[in-house]
Amino acid sequence: MILFPNAKINIGLNITERRPDGYHNLETIFYPIDIKDALEVVASDRLSFTSSGLDIPGREEDNLCIKGYHLLKQDHDLPPVSIHLHKNIPIGAGLGGGSADAAFFIKLMNQQFSLGLSVDDMTGYARELGADCAFFIESKPVFAFEKGDEFEPIKLDLSNYKIVLVMPDVHISTAEAFRDVKPMPVKDSLLELITEPITEWKKYIKNDFELSVFKNHAEIRGIKASLYEAGAIYASMSGSGASVFGIFEQTPDLSFLEVENEVFYL
Repeated sequence: MILFPNAKINIGLNITERRPDGYHNLETIFYPIDIKDALEVVASDRLSFTSSGLDIPGREEDNLCIKGYHLLKQDHDLPPVSIHLHKNIPIGAGLGGGSADAAFFIKLMNQQFSLGLSVDDMTGYARELGADCAFFIESKPVFAFEKGDEFEPIKLDLSNYKIVLVMPDVHISTAEAFRDVKPMPVKDSLLELITEPITEWKKYIKNDFELSVFKNHAEIRGIKASLYEAGAIYASMSGSGASVFGIFEQTPDLSFLEVENEVFYL
């Protein structure tokens, strides 16, 4: 059985406070986009993980799909499985690709082995794997808060616009992104600001990680500026970077950015 985990972008991201457990409270808008991996699971004589496409760093046992298998096996009688992931969602991009793979793995296992898990059940498992994993169980626009794992559904439809995502040849670690971020309570919540006309978003909706990332990576700051120069209504880095997206009324000519960056027209 094969499923196709999708990426997301963050529209706005406010780091509001540091938590006693070492994490941060935040608020953001998660919006699904049509950049996808391919995930296949088949019953096997032993548990294994293979991949193709983009190179996936780290040890096999640390992969979230493998962790998801062991998490599910605590509560369910599962056979060993062979997992294959074709990686297309850029890594270190702020697009949630690894989290999406983990969530879709849970959904795939539920379907393939008739585990009878509800959406709430799957969301609960996903939360144990990572802060934003739970979003990908349903992959619908939400206002996310707390660690980014509590959600409130929102009505947001960007299908009449053109979203362009630019991925430079840069990898931003979460630690680097947080390095210069100073948590601060917000005056106006994103839950309210997102209801403003898109033409007003650039005045009010920001990503706190840009302050840290732009200081160390002028090329990423330059991509955002280029998207606005090309006519974007709104442009922002997604998550902790390094990808930057722009929302346009018409598909722009960004051939000048394609020379040194990967560009997705969505």
